Amino acid sequence: MEAIRKFVLCLVLLAPMAANACSDLLNAEFRPLAGKEKVSLCSLFEGKVLLVVNTASKCGFTPQYEALEALHQRLGARGFAVVGFPSNDFLGQEPGSEEQIKEFCTLTYGVKFPMFEKVTVKEGTAVPFYRELASEAGGEYPGWNFHKYLIDRSGKVVASFGSRTKPDDPKLTEAIEKALGAAAAAGTH
Repeated sequence: MEAIRKFVLCLVLLAPMAANACSDLLNAEFRPLAGKEKVSLCSLFEGKVLLVVNTASKCGFTPQYEALEALHQRLGARGFAVVGFPSNDFLGQEPGSEEQIKEFCTLTYGVKFPMFEKVTVKEGTAVPFYRELASEAGGEYPGWNFHKYLIDRSGKVVASFGSRTKPDDPKLTEAIEKALGAAAAAGTH
């Protein structure tokens, strides 16, 4: 009987943790750009609104780095983050090493938002994280560099934006505000 009581007590104590468990989508690990050790996306971003972007340094959309950083800085205190994943999938527009990519982003565009290891994002070769992003976005994979997935605080993809959508586009900023506001209205900061 004592063992059953302890088991039930354990379940009661762990239930709130299970309710707040990280989403399957964010249950992934990646190395920070040019880093050595993988980090958990859950530990870094659980409960935040995220804009996940596949990036490239030699693309016509590369100047979006500047506006992405501005968005990250402006909304970061409200639980928002831009998260970048360099990719060389589209015409070899990210050929450099991770060290070169990091230096370029920092020196050219002042990027401070989190950037992670170079990955593949195209349908058929995408890493599992990008396969899941696409699945949650109705099968929409990036068609080019600077595709954007908006993830709400519960870790679900709520919108997907093509490369031509600039970070300051009203449709994108309204979707971000809605995701931030929905969480605030529900009292989950």
